Amino acid sequence: MAPDLDTLATALYAETDDLLKGSPQLAPWRPAVGIAPRLTDAELVTLAMMQAMPGFTTEARWLRYARSHLRHLFPYLPKQPGYNKRLRKAAELLRRVTRLLATETTVWSDDVWIVDSTPVEYGRSRETAKRSDLAGWAEYGYCASHSRFFWGLRLHLVCTLQGLPITFALTGAKADEREILLALLAVEPTLLAGRPGQTLTGDKNYFGRDFEHQLAEQDIRLLRPRKGEPERPGAPLLKPLRQVIESVNETFKGQLDLEQHRGLTPGGVIARVMQRILALTAAIWHNDYMRQPVLRSLTAYDH
Repeated sequence: MAPDLDTLATALYAETDDLLKGSPQLAPWRPAVGIAPRLTDAELVTLAMMQAMPGFTTEARWLRYARSHLRHLFPYLPKQPGYNKRLRKAAELLRRVTRLLATETTVWSDDVWIVDSTPVEYGRSRETAKRSDLAGWAEYGYCASHSRFFWGLRLHLVCTLQGLPITFALTGAKADEREILLALLAVEPTLLAGRPGQTLTGDKNYFGRDFEHQLAEQDIRLLRPRKGEPERPGAPLLKPLRQVIESVNETFKGQLDLEQHRGLTPGGVIARVMQRILALTAAIWHNDYMRQPVLRSLTAYDH
């Protein structure tokens, strides 16, 4: 494992351990009486992040690797069923740690956000759609960038120009991107506190007079492609800004294997997507803390 990843793992463990000492209620619930887990929750979060970083898509293969190469960081490692069960229960903790790391960066306060959604494919066959535990949540959708239909979910992501995730949601493939964005802002109104005149850039799917009016009421300025409409101020910036979100999506899919999550249940999918969002956030947080250039590419942490 690369020294940079060991350093990141140590920093993440310390940050998570401090968070849980100050707010123990954030840890997954377990009975007051019983055997304490040999792998602490802070170690579990760190182990989950490290699995996503070098692209281990199967837990069994990851744990075999960890037993051979990471004993200096994790004296005890659970077996695959126990690791899987604890990981699913820790999804909310992964989200809390992700937000904590994001808010500690200097780029959290950026006044430009980028919004987009990307497919999280689960399958394409009718048999998969009928028998999967994700039926009822996952659905058929179309990916315009790859000109293909898929069955699964969509990850809706709002991020900064440096690729730092601000807020996100997993929905069915047909969910209206505008409705999801408005819902994300409504669920967390504090995101816009102290951000007057926030600029938000999206693709052509983020359109509509009523939609723009609702954003304007929250003092958000929307930039998007406007085919057949008068060009608005800031339009020349759209192309380079769109390249940022494409770079973030490519990091999720090319380096963090977002579509190879192998989750079989809603809880499993959520935990595995959270692993990847945590990994990206942790890399940006660590680079920001070390005053190094923010990397949307995670090659510095590859094994």
